Amino acid sequence: MSKLTIAALLLSVLSAAAAAADAPEPTPGPGPEELVQTSARRMLTELDANRPIYAKDPAKLDALVANVLLPNFDSEYAARLVLGQIWRTATPEQRKRFVDAFYHSLLRNYGEALLDFTADRLVILPYKGDPGDTAATVRTEVKKSSGEKVPVNFTLRRTDTGWKAWDVVISGVSYVKSFRTDIGTEVQQKGLDEVIQRLETEEAGGGKGAPGKSVTG
Repeated sequence: MSKLTIAALLLSVLSAAAAAADAPEPTPGPGPEELVQTSARRMLTELDANRPIYAKDPAKLDALVANVLLPNFDSEYAARLVLGQIWRTATPEQRKRFVDAFYHSLLRNYGEALLDFTADRLVILPYKGDPGDTAATVRTEVKKSSGEKVPVNFTLRRTDTGWKAWDVVISGVSYVKSFRTDIGTEVQQKGLDEVIQRLETEEAGGGKGAPGKSVTG
């Protein structure tokens, strides 16, 4: 075998090794589109089977949303974005309480909207993403009773434990950004502890404490 041939073989081996090293690590669990599809299917199937029960019992509806959404939602990451610089100065206890309150606020704001969702009113649009992406947006459309189609997009990020959703954007309005605007002003005026207390009180009473854009009608 000539030296030129040996050199070519070594070059090809090294190139293959470099390509393997540069390849993104496989992400555990389903991809962004499959994650949204599976969650939506589970939610709609259960709602269609027991819609009157969930309509009468908000606690059961919250439990359903939490059971399906919680494992797939990066509530701490979203809460950190909402608080911004305030997160850095918050105590561990404040952070934990805010994450919990923020997450339950999300459940309240979108739980009731789910009551009007049926399989024929929710369409998941084709996903356009690259396997190496670390962020993704899965676009869906919800058809209102008036016939209007409302875009409802889910923003996700790739983590060590798989893809996680962290924001919902309805008709171009980001839940996280809207919440951050309102919370930021309120924290400056009243302080973080009082804001957390308000959210926790609303959680216990079933009130709505965060901005949301209805997709029902």
